[in-house]
Amino acid sequence: MHAKCYQTGRAASCVVLLAVGLHGMVAYAEPHARRALFGDLHVHTVNSFDAYSFGVRATPDDAYRYARGEAIEHPLGYAVQLRGGALDFYAVTDHAVYLGAMGALHDPDGSLHRHPLAREVIANSNPLNPVLDGASIPAAVTSGRRIRGLDAARVMDSAWQRNVDAAERHNEPGAFTTFIAYEYTSSPQRITLHRNVIFAGARVSHFPFSVVDSPNPENLWRWMDDLREAGVEALAIPHNSNLSSGLSFERTDWSGRSIDADYAARRLRNEPLVEVTQVKGTSETHPALSPDDEWAGFEVWAPPGPDRAPGSYARDALRAGLALEATTGVNPYQFGLIGSSDGHNASSPVDEDRYFGKLGRHDGTPARRGSAPADPEDTEPVGPSFLSWSAAGLAGVWAEENTRPSIYAALRRREAFATSGPRIQVRFFAGYGYGDALADRADAVERAYANGVPMGGELRLAAAGTPEFFVWAVRDPNEAPLQRVQVVKGWIADGETYERVFDAACSDGGAPDPDTHRCPDNGAGVDLEDCTPSGAAGATELRGLWRDPTFSTAQAAFYYARVLQNPTCRWSTWDALRAGVAPAEGVPATLQERAWSSPIWFKPGKEM
Repeated sequence: MHAKCYQTGRAASCVVLLAVGLHGMVAYAEPHARRALFGDLHVHTVNSFDAYSFGVRATPDDAYRYARGEAIEHPLGYAVQLRGGALDFYAVTDHAVYLGAMGALHDPDGSLHRHPLAREVIANSNPLNPVLDGASIPAAVTSGRRIRGLDAARVMDSAWQRNVDAAERHNEPGAFTTFIAYEYTSSPQRITLHRNVIFAGARVSHFPFSVVDSPNPENLWRWMDDLREAGVEALAIPHNSNLSSGLSFERTDWSGRSIDADYAARRLRNEPLVEVTQVKGTSETHPALSPDDEWAGFEVWAPPGPDRAPGSYARDALRAGLALEATTGVNPYQFGLIGSSDGHNASSPVDEDRYFGKLGRHDGTPARRGSAPADPEDTEPVGPSFLSWSAAGLAGVWAEENTRPSIYAALRRREAFATSGPRIQVRFFAGYGYGDALADRADAVERAYANGVPMGGELRLAAAGTPEFFVWAVRDPNEAPLQRVQVVKGWIADGETYERVFDAACSDGGAPDPDTHRCPDNGAGVDLEDCTPSGAAGATELRGLWRDPTFSTAQAAFYYARVLQNPTCRWSTWDALRAGVAPAEGVPATLQERAWSSPIWFKPGKEM
């Protein structure tokens, strides 16, 4: 483990970091003044071994320029740019394992040019090579073993320092926030147990903890605890649990022992969030786990069989957390939700009508991702899974200001939300005594904070009895109108966990049916000839006060909001439209973009 730390850049940042502390407790006077900020906490550049092999040469500086709304060059030579303008915050999360090593192996004047692997890498220097330019590195990532002679501290320390320095250069408090970050890439037997590690401020570890230190995420948490004792604060965000074969949210620890209170507390302390949507699929839930949820199959990439779904999806984990808390006293899966992209082009491919893939040259054209006819002169093979990948996603937070301390505090307290790409704003509160008129009041948010808790919080039993839930969603002005807001509930009774989806606010004057708890179909559709919307108008914003008709004061439960847009064309349909061909078979022609709030947990027992 590395416990050595160093200070970079602004000394003031370190002072603020120490003020943030473990739980991100920054004192601000008026929580109702918090505003929605959007960003991406999962982006790769030239310093990642895989991105380099995909032909990506864009740097962390390029990534931050892209996030600020500038156009940068794709590896195939065309410009990529965010349609919605600049984001508010961003993190470059290059793989810590062999950070910067691919470039050093390719460099004939570099310190690694004598390594035997360099000859293999240079001989396979074509970035389209599907074995990732030197298969020894991905094999090492999968096995967690070290490659003899490739533990070149000078090379990897230098690459890490370049990433740190770029984040410091582009951090502009009040205007644009960067986080120093990296990806911990544990892939035992090609199972995804990856985490993005986000540092709170400018004080960071000397070098990241990686899979070659240990493939066991529990050791990552111990390393983070050691850093925290030394004054270095960070959190970890699991991603692509949908590809974990049930290992992301197991009911046992790494060694197979039952989860106990110590494990639960350590995980809760270090992993307050989960990335629920990104290019490689959405990990909210799966039809095999949620058969009564009509929207459970949204952008589920390479859906596993029912036997592999448990432990791989966030809603299932939230349910498991209730059961584990009942036996251990601590909920290890009391996490909030964010989205991010996992873009490997130093950019975030989140716009359906501007999708450019995530693997550089591999999927940088419609033909190479299978959504348009192949070019007979192009020898690049089409990846069999590329059509199932998504244009997703973004992280949202409710923060007082666009600074590291304020955004990090929001992440820590789980006042964060996920979107599948659009910048949909969603608020979600639970409390008592809100009253039916709350949604129409000008001071609704102020009263919601005063009499309850926001997303990410815990609500205790009160003498008032049944809690009330306030939902408020606002559309992205560059995207389709909103169709409905739902509340997803999970609860535990007699040792078993359950779930149910309720519509809470409907567009176009509709109201949820009291028996089915569903909004009427608003008739919104898409003309696939040109991807223009058809049918109903939808809503610019939706507000509602919802009461749980199944509420029990004796049952622990979680609730989160899910917002659905009207249908729009999927990226693969946009590709086909421009190519003058029919949309690809095997994937939906349209989709309903969405946002998810972090949950609120109801804790029975002691009154407020």
